[in-house]
Amino acid sequence: MTKSELREQICRRLAVLSDEERMEKSRLICRWVMESDVFRQASVVMAFLSMPHEVDTTPIILGAWRQGKSVAVPKISWAQRRMIPVEIQSLESGLETGQKGLRNPTGGMPVPYEEIDLVLTPGLAFDAQGNRLGRGGAYYDRFFKSPGLTAQRWALAFSFQVVEAVPTGPEDESVDAVVTETGILVCRERTQSGGQ
Repeated sequence: MTKSELREQICRRLAVLSDEERMEKSRLICRWVMESDVFRQASVVMAFLSMPHEVDTTPIILGAWRQGKSVAVPKISWAQRRMIPVEIQSLESGLETGQKGLRNPTGGMPVPYEEIDLVLTPGLAFDAQGNRLGRGGAYYDRFFKSPGLTAQRWALAFSFQVVEAVPTGPEDESVDAVVTETGILVCRERTQSGGQ
């Protein structure tokens, strides 16, 4: 199956997921993340600001703040085709909704790559080897190549987004684990994490 065929297939599955089902599965996924040692030990967590059909990261962001962690989110520069991690302190202000419902911070202090301990990553499909199929913009692939970034890379997905094999190319970056409503699928062990 090609990347575009797999994208189409997963997008169809996401489109028929009810709001109730998405919220219930999202709650379970967030609980798996927040009860993990990796999350507990992290000082700086980078989360994505969920779009309507993605795993809702709100519980993780609020939980991180309650535990005194710093939360970074991607600030997208469409012109430069890259994203910069910036710290946010509210989900109520300082965000604008742009292309395809994507929320983007309007301000925020950039966070040094080496200080990030855990990056929570969206995507359309994943496999047990940690291969990731994104939306085709390669923003996360470029971000993961950033010098100094040694953070754990965890993908958040619904279980039907984990497939037998994701088609990959040389430019594609993989993740260390995929968290679904059924648990944490560890794809590879990363020996060091950021900020250590």
